[in-house]
Amino acid sequence: MPRYVAPPDTEPMREMNTTPLIDVMLVLLVMFLIALPALTHKVPLNIPPPGPADGAPPPIHSLGISPTGSLSWDGRMLPASALRDRLDAMVADPAYPRLEIAAHAEAPYGRVDEILAEINRAGVTQVGFTGNSVFANAY
Repeated sequence: MPRYVAPPDTEPMREMNTTPLIDVMLVLLVMFLIALPALTHKVPLNIPPPGPADGAPPPIHSLGISPTGSLSWDGRMLPASALRDRLDAMVADPAYPRLEIAAHAEAPYGRVDEILAEINRAGVTQVGFTGNSVFANAY
């Protein structure tokens, strides 16, 4: 049988054949995807304890922040040094009261942030914001 002889002007191929490497890479990729556990997204959720048996709504306290940064608790002026005491008393109340914050539109952001941090440190979990309707059409 005659043997094939390449023409004299041809050379061996110098490029590497990457097809097998791509095949191996795809197989490894599929194996890693199967081996990885499914990722779960957890949302921390604090469920409040059951309320009073009589079904009465919990008391609501209002914390106002004026444009100058001064505070009012349920409509009465409150010194900044007394805020922590009020928050601690609120957390200790077995009726599990809620706190509604009404910050004026021109209240300093830094002051509001300090107050929110103090509320968080006190352990208050039932917090809401009131008076936000003025910002509904702002943007």
